[in-house]
Amino acid sequence: MKIEAMQKLTLLDYPQKMAATIFTHGCNFRCPFCHNAGLVTEASTEGISAEEVLRFLSTRKGILEGVCITGGEPLMQADIEDFIREIKAMGFLVKLDTNGSFPHKLQNLISKNILDYVAMDIKNSKQKYTATIGKTAFDISSVCDSVDLLKSGVVDYEFRTTVTKNFHTLDDLLNIARWLSGCDAYFLQQFVDSGNLIDSSTTGYTNEELLAMYKEVKRRLPATQLRGI
Repeated sequence: MKIEAMQKLTLLDYPQKMAATIFTHGCNFRCPFCHNAGLVTEASTEGISAEEVLRFLSTRKGILEGVCITGGEPLMQADIEDFIREIKAMGFLVKLDTNGSFPHKLQNLISKNILDYVAMDIKNSKQKYTATIGKTAFDISSVCDSVDLLKSGVVDYEFRTTVTKNFHTLDDLLNIARWLSGCDAYFLQQFVDSGNLIDSSTTGYTNEELLAMYKEVKRRLPATQLRGI
């Protein structure tokens, strides 16, 4: 496991749970608005060993409820299954954040009952996906397969889109709503400039603008919720 950092306590990353968050290194996307650019564009540092993470978690049994594994893209880690199994063996719930581009790996982990919650980023409408993830070419079928897998109800999940002025219009969000029709939960997230973006020119909408867009999307997709304002 290439683990760059760990947040020892979060009340935000795992819905309604006290959790720790683990940040893995590397991603196959280059989203200009990525707020963890160092995990994507820079070489892996020594970071934290999996053994160190597990030792810490062993001291938090009965205190923390869950562990969030995020990135980067965690499913790029070859030993992700073994790592999750060790966390589960301690009695923690496991939430995985993913971009959905590895549907077979995602299905494998779900089928083995070692994931409790999946948060999948929906980067944009299908028509604008390639540009939004910083690629010149991309086969969106893998992402569509992951959407269909989660919508089938095999695990608790949410979809989420970080909304930027540079890449997202109301029409884009309405197209996403049509795509995700029937899903359990979809979040529109306010863009926040972390100061560590791949493209520092990225900007967000005002809270008032995003709220107005949210109301329109919710009319199309009742499962839509707003996060970050």
